[in-house]
Amino acid sequence: MKASVVVILLSAFCAYAQETPAAPHLPAACGPIGANFDTEISTVQPPAQPEPGNALVFVAEDYPTMYPGIGAATIKIGLDGAWMGATHGSSYVFFQVRAGEHHLCIKWQSRLKRLSKLASFARLTAESGKTYYLRSRITSSSALMYLDLDAIDPDEGQYLVASSSLVTSRTRK
Repeated sequence: MKASVVVILLSAFCAYAQETPAAPHLPAACGPIGANFDTEISTVQPPAQPEPGNALVFVAEDYPTMYPGIGAATIKIGLDGAWMGATHGSSYVFFQVRAGEHHLCIKWQSRLKRLSKLASFARLTAESGKTYYLRSRITSSSALMYLDLDAIDPDEGQYLVASSSLVTSRTRK
């Protein structure tokens, strides 16, 4: 009887030890965890209207200048499990989405672990022909920093886009 219990416990321990720990993952709104981006100012102009059946989405990084020593933040933007690009400092990106429900993610791209863990999420139900504005913003309370993603009023969104630079991004090799 004792031998049976020992064999069962030993088998369970060996099976547990062989399992490799799962790699950390992001929620389904984000893209692959290891992807990083380089950004540059773009001269491309956003379309005035979305393509038929689509909505136009602008994500603007409202970068505060009150964080000396950090430098401009690079914020990755995910949509439905794929990275759409990144912003850097006071900048914006745009993309088109099909009408329907979408899940967005922003994640701070940083070599500092405490910053690279920061992320925020939003849900967007897009209607064909409409334009949506979202703001990514770094906020702080005491010594803690937060990353927020919020839908904003179209007037505020247009102002934020007009006062920012359009950037294009490419995946870093």
